[in-house]
Amino acid sequence: MKPLERLGEARTPNGTLVALYRHDGSYVIHADGVELMSTRRHLSEDRLAEVACAGLRGVPRARVLIGGLGLGFTLRSALRELRGDAEVVVAELLAEVIAWNADPAYELSAEAMRDARVRVVHDDVVNVLRTNPGGFDAIMLDTDNGPEGMLMSENARLYAARGIGITIAALRANGLIVYWSVGDDPGFVRALQRSGIAVKTLRVRAHGTSGPMHTLYVATLRI
Repeated sequence: MKPLERLGEARTPNGTLVALYRHDGSYVIHADGVELMSTRRHLSEDRLAEVACAGLRGVPRARVLIGGLGLGFTLRSALRELRGDAEVVVAELLAEVIAWNADPAYELSAEAMRDARVRVVHDDVVNVLRTNPGGFDAIMLDTDNGPEGMLMSENARLYAARGIGITIAALRANGLIVYWSVGDDPGFVRALQRSGIAVKTLRVRAHGTSGPMHTLYVATLRI
């Protein structure tokens, strides 16, 4: 059996230990020992971008935001969906996660990050949202295991009423928000609805036709 190789680690501002591992050619990120994401199971992360960007394929100069770089699957999926004149802003809290993705030795997102459409911002996504009112055609949020399965306390404010309001304010007309979650959270759906937006829930497998089911919340402004 091939060993699990620890490649790097980082601490969030509130103390959560985030670590990158490699095993038999695949990569996984853990937060305090709990798996956050893996290169073996990423279909729902791909779908996050596909759903968010589907209506932007023909839109000139579309501008989208990805909250959480992770292992780069949502970024790469968004680039496949968008025109050459689009802008993809990626907000990532941890400098180490950015460095892991940018390292060509790990074969993660180095090529995608060199794409002229991409701007990676080392910052909390809430700060990026707050400083870009009316700035994005689509917002994709995958900063943790979702509102119910949260592992890093820094992300709590993103899913609270005020964070939802800040996110809505960062949308352009006819924009949409797509949240990724490890599971269903009816309370979060109600919080979104109380904020004046319509919500559609999609269930997506983590890997092809097998593996656990993840949830995408597709939120749009009520007309």
